[in-house]
Amino acid sequence: MYTAPQNVLPSSFMPYTDNNPDPALEALLARARQAALNSYSPYSGFRVGAALRLNNGAVVTGTNVENVSYGLTICAERSALVSAVSQFGPGIRVEAVAVANLNNAASPPCGACRQMLAEFTLPDAPVAFPAADGPRTMPFSEILPLAFDMKLK
Repeated sequence: MYTAPQNVLPSSFMPYTDNNPDPALEALLARARQAALNSYSPYSGFRVGAALRLNNGAVVTGTNVENVSYGLTICAERSALVSAVSQFGPGIRVEAVAVANLNNAASPPCGACRQMLAEFTLPDAPVAFPAADGPRTMPFSEILPLAFDMKLK
């Protein structure tokens, strides 16, 4: 049975460093760091958390869950999104995204997470994540500028 390390605390690696920090985004980052504490990552040791602020005001978190068959691993962002849809239905929209990890490393959303988020995230939603050059916040439309879109509506 997997036991998470007990000596790991939420990282402050990803503080919001803008001159005019958004307190709501900083709170979202704190929730993402807290979610990372629940990561199941016995193979990589890379502990990631995500927090989504929804258009109904709710905040939903998720963490990465690894599997020995790496393709079945789910990232924190998709974990949070699946939880949001499960709780509130497919009509929800994501107004802000925060990603954090407990490894003091870069972890922008991967391509699969970006594409999944594209179905529910507002184009101007801020996405905060640790990048190789430090904390970064970008609008979602810049994170995935050419998302697949079937226009089913």
